Amino acid sequence: MRAKAQLTFHESQPAQASGLLAWLHIDLPLLTSLVLLSGIGLSILYSAGDREMVLLQKQLIRLGFGFVALFALAQIHPANIRRWSPLLYSVGIVMLLSVILFGETGKGAQRWLDLGFLRFQPSEMFKLTLPMLIAWYLADHRLPPNPTRLIMAGLFTLVPVLLIAKQPDLGTALLVGTGGAFALFLAGISWRLITSIGLVMAALGPVAWYFMHEYQRQRVLTFLNPESDPLGTGYHIIQSKIAIGSGGISGKGWLNGTQSHLEFLPERHTDFIFAVISEEFGLVGILALLSLYLFIILRGLYIATQAQDTFGRILAGSLSLVFFVYLFVNAGMVTGLLPVVGVPLPLISYGGTSLVTILASFGMLMSIHTHKKLLPT
Repeated sequence: MRAKAQLTFHESQPAQASGLLAWLHIDLPLLTSLVLLSGIGLSILYSAGDREMVLLQKQLIRLGFGFVALFALAQIHPANIRRWSPLLYSVGIVMLLSVILFGETGKGAQRWLDLGFLRFQPSEMFKLTLPMLIAWYLADHRLPPNPTRLIMAGLFTLVPVLLIAKQPDLGTALLVGTGGAFALFLAGISWRLITSIGLVMAALGPVAWYFMHEYQRQRVLTFLNPESDPLGTGYHIIQSKIAIGSGGISGKGWLNGTQSHLEFLPERHTDFIFAVISEEFGLVGILALLSLYLFIILRGLYIATQAQDTFGRILAGSLSLVFFVYLFVNAGMVTGLLPVVGVPLPLISYGGTSLVTILASFGMLMSIHTHKKLLPT
């Protein structure tokens, strides 16, 4: 009898663990992969920051805030997230206007609001609130959206993108714009319309060039020919490519990167940390890291396919694809395939508001996945 009781106890553990996760509204595969990625990020940051513990401690604190945001948002029912979408979007617009009027300037850009006890970038919240608003706006109507609704959704996207670009912050504007575009794509707009919009945007390229800041034009020219100014504007990307190439197949080993530790590689703990990983862990390490990123993205898209309403599907899909764009743009700019636009490597680069925003988005994904209605059979 005693042995039988012990057997019954052990068999009930998985069910108890599953029940606890459901009660906490946590998706275990997604949480495990995010914790693993964050841990890898801390180890890479320790190396990229020359073993500076202060840098590591600050990142740990920000990760703590991010995971608190993840757990908190996972508890909120998607219906409430949907209900709050217009308000949060409106508050965000007011904050962006406040940045233009009296925001703090740093590194030549006016992007921050300082509340005394908190300094943050309001633009980051639009990576969440813009997909939320478009999903809210389209959810109760027939899809694909009619021309009127499509134009309105485009305006909802264009307003924050232009305000963020004015700061100027081209990288964040790009991510916010793609969030809105993905929401519309997931709403079922036709490929013919997508192609037409792409052609129009390409035709407006010369007009966009006219409105660019001088340093933004220089970034495009540097992308096209970095060797034209190897000790000036092309220095970052040239040194990044050297670091990536020197890693070879298996890399030089953790803490043994020469390009980063001998101060050749600039911004090595933020935008160019991908090059540090390539140098120290080589092709094998990069493929392993990309596999982990791919699992997170696919898990997010799976959650989107399992959502029970249009709002959840559009929001979950958009947030997952924006996470992909983070990875794609950072890897592309570090390897010289895209212009440098200041997009961090998600959950790896040293950062504040963007890190919290990314983890908060996964909290929403978990909320969508775990708050499900019981459907009649």
